Formats: sequence, C-alpha cells, structure tokens
Amino acid sequence: MKKLSYNIFYIFINTILMVSLVMCSDEDNPTNPDDSLNIEGYTLVWNDEFESSELDKSKWEHEVNADGGGNNELQYYTNRTKNSYVENGSLKIVAHQEEYTSEGKTRYYTSARLRTIYRGDWTFGRIEVKAKIPYGQGLWPAIWMLPTNWEYGGWPKSGEIDIMEHVGFDPGRIHGSIHTEAYNHKIGTQKSGQILIATANTEYHVYAIEWSEEKIDFFVDKTKYFSFANDKKGDYKTWPFNKEFHLLLNVAVGGDWPGPPNAETVFPQVMQIDYVRVYKKN
Repeated sequence: MKKLSYNIFYIFINTILMVSLVMCSDEDNPTNPDDSLNIEGYTLVWNDEFESSELDKSKWEHEVNADGGGNNELQYYTNRTKNSYVENGSLKIVAHQEEYTSEGKTRYYTSARLRTIYRGDWTFGRIEVKAKIPYGQGLWPAIWMLPTNWEYGGWPKSGEIDIMEHVGFDPGRIHGSIHTEAYNHKIGTQKSGQILIATANTEYHVYAIEWSEEKIDFFVDKTKYFSFANDKKGDYKTWPFNKEFHLLLNVAVGGDWPGPPNAETVFPQVMQIDYVRVYKKN
C-alpha cells in the first residue's frame, strides 16, 4: 500500500510539473516556434512558415494607401487577396497593372505591403527571410525594417534597415543598406553593400541580417557581403539601432530609384516568401 501510494503521488507531482512547464513555455513564447528550426548560437523566437490557407493576422497587418512610400512610387497598396495571399506553403505578394480607385485616389498599379508592427518587434537578433523575387523595369521588391516607436524622431532619425532591395533595371543585384540621420541617400551618405545573385528570380534564397550591439551583418544564404559597425559614440545620428524594429515585406512599382515600368515590364509580378524566422542570440 505504501509503495502504491508513493507511486500515485509521484505520478501526480510529475503531471503537475509537466503542465506547469508547458504553461510557462507558452507564456514566454506565445507563437510556439518549432525548436527543430533553431540554428547554432541562436534560438527561434518568432516565425511564420505560411503553412495555413490564410495570412495569419496575429503576425501581419496590411498597409493600405496610395502615398508613394515617400519615394514617388506608383502603386496602390491594398489588403485584397488579389495582391497578397498564402498558397502552397508560401506568401505571395503580387503587383498588378490595373486602374484602382479608393478613398478618392486612383493609381494604375496595385500591390501589397505587409508589416509585423506590434505583432513582431525586436531589438537585436538574426532575422531571415527565404524568398524568390521578381524582375522587371520599375519593380522594387524589398525586405526591410523600420523602428516601431520612432523614439529619435521621424525618418531617417530613428533608422531603417534594408535586408534586401532589388531594382529591376539591374537584374540580380541585391542591395543591403542602413539609413540614419548621418547616413542616408537623401544627403548622399548612405551605407550599403551589393551582391550579384543570378538566380534571385528563379530560385529561393535566404536574405538575412545578424544584428547586435556591435554591428549589423548582411547575408545572402551563407555569404556575408556587407557589415555596418556601431561607432560607439552613443549618438543616435549614426547608430539608432538600439530600439525595437519591425519587419516589412512589399513589392513597390516605380519610384525615384527604379523609375517607372516600361513596355517590356510584364504584369502580374510576384514575390514569393517561403518563410520568415527571427532568432535571438544565445
């Protein structure tokens, strides 16, 4: 009887401990990322593998506007499934050539811009996106980050991190950049690097940054092609990257950098995202 009682007590205590551990795990990590996706030196803290039939609105929101992104872009960003949807394990962001009017504004191209603000916001870590990007004059696909709370002021004071940008007039050339008050393209001081990926429009590649207090390193697959170091001056004008940032995915059409589409640009054009994963350094 004593042995039986002890065994029952032992099972009872272990059951309580297991339930407690699961509850604590869920509270610490509400998105329940897959531990099997961890990589050496990092732990997965947020991810979307796009395995459901619909976009997960707990992780993403659409920006809906025809404001031109501050770059005189030509598209109307919508939340229609025509411009963004999940299918066969990947997110599709689709740019169309069409007349579209909403809230008194008319544009002749539509696309989508998604962001994780207040759903995924991070300071430091490894952010990686596996994507296949479109080519064509006037197309401007991007994977990038903006500050969530803009503590140092409006753009570019609070910073911008461009994990991947591609402009259609230069096929296959991937750009990684940062923007700050001291370093930005408006005053000709932007800090950036480039790498040629010949299969960027036909194959998936992993576009990533590793962001720490010391520097931001930029990668395509396993190749590091650019690094921006913290100058340790404690000045936001050169290093505003000590605050929370969120992720953005979009395909812009036209704008100051890529220029407008031409007669050879074929629509629709699609950026496909296989996954988004965010890691914290151990």
